Amino acid sequence: MKVLLILFLAFSFGVIYAEKGTHINEIQFVQYLDESNALEEVKNGNLDMYYSRIPSELLETPESRQNLDVFYVTGGSYSILANPAEGDKINPFSSREIRFALNYLVDRRLVVDELMGGYGIPMASSYGPYDPDYLSILSEMEKFHFRYNPEHANDVITKILTEKGAQKTEGKWYYDGKPIEIIIFIRNDDPVRKSIGEILSSEMEKIGFVVHKDFGDLNKAYVTVYGSNPSDLKWNLYTEGWAGRSAFVKYDSLGPAQMYAPWFSNMPGFNNPSYWNYKNPYLDYVTQKIYSGNFTSVVERENLIRDAVSEGVTESVRVFLASKIDPFVTNKRVGGVINDFGGGITNRLTPINARSNDDDLKIGVKQIYQGAWNPIGGLADAYSKNIWDLLYDPGIFKNPYSGENFSVRENWKVETAGPHGYLDVPHDAVVWDPVLQKWANVGLGVKATSKVTFDLTFGNWHSGQEMDMNDVLYSMYFSSEWGSPQTENDKTFDSSYSPQASQSQKTLVGMRPIGNHTVEVYVNYWHFDESEIAGWASVWPTVPWEVIAAMEKIVLDGKASFSRTDAQAKNLNWLSLIVPRDASLVRETLGEFQRTKHVPAALLSFDNDPKYYDSRYESAIKWIELKNHAVISNGPFYLESYSPEARAVTVRSFDDPSYPFKAGYWEKFEKVNMPKITQVDIPSQIVLGQPLEIPIRTSDATQIYYFVSTGAGDEVDLGILDVNQDAAKITLSAEQTQKMMPGGNDLKLYAISDLVLKPDIYTTSVFATSVDYQNYTETITQNSPKTENTGNLGLVSVILGIIIICVVAYMRKSKTRLQKQR
Repeated sequence: MKVLLILFLAFSFGVIYAEKGTHINEIQFVQYLDESNALEEVKNGNLDMYYSRIPSELLETPESRQNLDVFYVTGGSYSILANPAEGDKINPFSSREIRFALNYLVDRRLVVDELMGGYGIPMASSYGPYDPDYLSILSEMEKFHFRYNPEHANDVITKILTEKGAQKTEGKWYYDGKPIEIIIFIRNDDPVRKSIGEILSSEMEKIGFVVHKDFGDLNKAYVTVYGSNPSDLKWNLYTEGWAGRSAFVKYDSLGPAQMYAPWFSNMPGFNNPSYWNYKNPYLDYVTQKIYSGNFTSVVERENLIRDAVSEGVTESVRVFLASKIDPFVTNKRVGGVINDFGGGITNRLTPINARSNDDDLKIGVKQIYQGAWNPIGGLADAYSKNIWDLLYDPGIFKNPYSGENFSVRENWKVETAGPHGYLDVPHDAVVWDPVLQKWANVGLGVKATSKVTFDLTFGNWHSGQEMDMNDVLYSMYFSSEWGSPQTENDKTFDSSYSPQASQSQKTLVGMRPIGNHTVEVYVNYWHFDESEIAGWASVWPTVPWEVIAAMEKIVLDGKASFSRTDAQAKNLNWLSLIVPRDASLVRETLGEFQRTKHVPAALLSFDNDPKYYDSRYESAIKWIELKNHAVISNGPFYLESYSPEARAVTVRSFDDPSYPFKAGYWEKFEKVNMPKITQVDIPSQIVLGQPLEIPIRTSDATQIYYFVSTGAGDEVDLGILDVNQDAAKITLSAEQTQKMMPGGNDLKLYAISDLVLKPDIYTTSVFATSVDYQNYTETITQNSPKTENTGNLGLVSVILGIIIICVVAYMRKSKTRLQKQR
């Protein structure tokens, strides 16, 4: 199931030497907090690449780029998280109207142009301009008409606070005779977010609040922002940053839930049962429909996304500011870099495919440890995830340029009767029964929307044991058991993980293992793209069953918790397999399993030799004793060591004859032809109420999305054009041009191809008039009387009109050139 992809922990044990799956023998990840220092180290060859953005001002000259390859990475973003809780003192941001006013209080254009050096695009929703789903919400977002307008924000805040009984005296807000104070948690380990925090603080002080700045990194944010009860009001606003996804995604079913919906455990309160929690049943309902494929057409899905995003923006608990275009650098001697449109150069394919004069790579990272490593509720930060992604193989992955699913180690065949029909499910398909604590046949007469048959490419775990169907069964058991509805005294429930797992568990009808490496999965899930059905039904395991079983017992015994939220609620340790203390807990539990000849309930129904279980426990124990960590998986690299003192993590190539991919297998993703808009021919003047044609020239593009709006943001027309022989044409009728405003209007173009869904974006101003100045000039020239007084006024009007057209045309070209250069 899709949630099983969360069960992703993988590292390797190189005891058998064979042909490698990578060009590189060893990679060392070393912490470099300072970007300038890291840049110099990459130039000098002491680092091969740096896994964090380099400030654009450090790369402005040819000399500054010497010995470097610069890659521009999209997918990341900046946002503000607002605390909407009520507390013992007044919290202005408990008001939706005041939260919404933040959209007018922060100058997004300033953030992009000044703080980001032009390397970004303003954004106001969870979908950025480079996300494929962005084009479906573009018209909805334009309706908000967001512009920097602090006066409007002040008016809204003044109205709401006055209604609440607050008073403003000498420019300061008071409530119950005390100044209204707000705390802004500012990330000072990121210069852009630090500057955003300073600007936000200044704007809040101008409004009349007393501002307290709390500076810190992600570790501190885990405690103060994500770890405290929102109603304690230890923070009011937080400068968030998002590094993008692990991979580019064509259909983002996760984003609206992750960024806006309470059920996903990423909104204030984070589903900690002992905390105040943000609630929005409508957002939960809509985003769960998107996430679980509860729609019947492309149009219905797009409408659901628009509804979710519109509600999320209106609620403004999370306010997005800018989409990043971040410069990343590698030393020129490094080849094989793959710049995924979602994950950038830090995606899993780059180190796997990288080539160098040496057999080793040294990669600088901003942070080496910022959160727990465990496959259930950990590995939540980009720093750990970038390393973890090398250590496991997914069953299914995303094409780095189209975002479509492709098979890695799960070959699939999809059969579906959806969205309205059903298929018969064999009576001997099984499903986990959390009450009886055993696998049960589904019985006769059961039906499902879709069936996916998976042929699994097994190999060896890093510990040396062979992967097998028990690994699949246990991971399926785990998501079903921990995703089932919570009952009284239910210990198999995690407040962060379980709500997410339940969405997949609800759709699982049954599964049927066939032989040693084939399994049928039956689900009530449909998507118009069959590869998405395969992705949802995925059963690929990334952790040996014995490690999951040991972690599960540790959590059930109350010694640790899977998630940060649960750990804080129960005052327990957040389980981290990379930390020696927790690895020892896993080892001790495995030893107990071995001594008692333990067979997990999820595997009791299947006949296995007792020696099998003993060898599984023994190999995992030996691994932990040898490596001093409990990270075991099935990918092209394994975790060799973690050194907190040296702030370094070392991974090594998994040289095992069972590994299915040879070095260089992923070279096919090194190069891509990007779609480009090469020419847009806009008439020098556009007359309201007259038809209009705008020819467009492209290269490597198959479609153009266009959006025409007035200067106030009102829609004039939008559509999709097919590109034929590198050409397309926008045609507006007289009725449509009549909707334009006299003066400046906006045109936005997005060019994509069938193979590349990251658009080339072109925006410009379109000047419209109510008078045809060309014809008017001719009329005056031919027919005006030769008296001095009657001719001058008309001539002056014409000249002024022409001047305005010329000025706007110049501004339009200048604006377009700027945006294209960035």
